[in-house]
Amino acid sequence: MQGTIDGFSYGVVTPLVAYLMACLGGALGLRCTTRSMLVAHSWRPAWLALGSAAIGSGIWTMHFVAMMGFTVKETPVHYDKSTTFASLGLAIVMVGVGIFIVGYRGATGTALFTGGTITGLGVASMHYLGMAGMRLNGTLGYNTFTVAASVVIAVVAATAALWAAGQVRGFLWSVGASLVMGLAVSGMHYTGMAALSVHLHGTSGTPAGDSPASLLAPMLIGPLAFLLLAGVVVMFDPLVVMGKPDVTRVDRKPGVPAGVIAHPGRRPPLEPARSQGDRVFRTPQNR
Repeated sequence: MQGTIDGFSYGVVTPLVAYLMACLGGALGLRCTTRSMLVAHSWRPAWLALGSAAIGSGIWTMHFVAMMGFTVKETPVHYDKSTTFASLGLAIVMVGVGIFIVGYRGATGTALFTGGTITGLGVASMHYLGMAGMRLNGTLGYNTFTVAASVVIAVVAATAALWAAGQVRGFLWSVGASLVMGLAVSGMHYTGMAALSVHLHGTSGTPAGDSPASLLAPMLIGPLAFLLLAGVVVMFDPLVVMGKPDVTRVDRKPGVPAGVIAHPGRRPPLEPARSQGDRVFRTPQNR
């Protein structure tokens, strides 16, 4: 017997909150990826790792917020704790591989295609591993064509988002990219859910695992707290927000070589005085 599936038992609340979580994780992750392209080589891994964790946590939180509204009418739905945790780790690791490729090789050509593909597969793998952690009195089945469509959506969305991160065009550009990424991740999730069917077993009773209220609600606190902390890091680093290098060019002035880079806190080079016999050195500003 087929089970009656309802993915919107709380109405539009869970889809809307899930979308916002995907956007938040995507925005933070993309800004961190952009920042990694503007810093010294030694700081790049830290920013890329933070971006990977932000995107991975965002899509994982999006998935399980959406799953809070998922029910099967004929049987309770529980979740296996270890598999649910593993889906979070898988998301961060696979997204991280894709982001590190783009962070070090650039958001163009083969690097962008490879990084976007791995990141998209990470999003899809997280989704279906999370679904494998469900415990109910039935067996899950999937429509192959719809599953393939959900994976394509994930890969295309991830590639587009990483390309946008590599453009370094400022805050509004990344906000738009994160909104599109959130929509694509949510679309991938609900496309995957549309592929799902449940074949009920003849037995009844309580399935193994923990209920959504006892497992998912507490587990969501950790990723949400991390996203808030990552948001604080982004807010207090203006270069992450603006996406511009922390160097400015000095205007052409007499005695100042063209193309000199002004570094904050560094004194300009000294120049000898122009008058003959005068051995005093002075800065261009004091002329």
